[in-house]
Amino acid sequence: MLLHLPGDHTARTVADAMIVAMNTLVEQLRRSTTWDQGAEMSRHQEITMATGMPICFCAPHSPWQRGSNENTNGLLREYFPKGTDLSFHGPGILENVAAELNRRPRKRHGYRTPTEVLATLISNPTNQTGVADTTRVRLF
Repeated sequence: MLLHLPGDHTARTVADAMIVAMNTLVEQLRRSTTWDQGAEMSRHQEITMATGMPICFCAPHSPWQRGSNENTNGLLREYFPKGTDLSFHGPGILENVAAELNRRPRKRHGYRTPTEVLATLISNPTNQTGVADTTRVRLF
């Protein structure tokens, strides 16, 4: 899921976009999210209160703690090279890019697509394969 942030990426804008987007997900997909230490998440408690989704933060300078996000950032660079002004790309463009990436087979998923894996998880909620264990993660 990619969020369009019109105009800026302040904490208020990010919180508003996250609240709307996360509340569109089924409850089992709102178990938690992991973020880095960016100031744009200073309203994380507000997001958690509005969505019921705890937000975990990585240790500073520890990108391996959010490997899926780092991998996705690398894939996004194929569409938006570093330094790209994203304000020129509206929500429709971002939805198309997200859809393409979600239909792209991944070695990590046995060459199934993220869309296929997600459908399996949603149709079988007792299957927790691939769901992060947040029991040892410190929430802030």
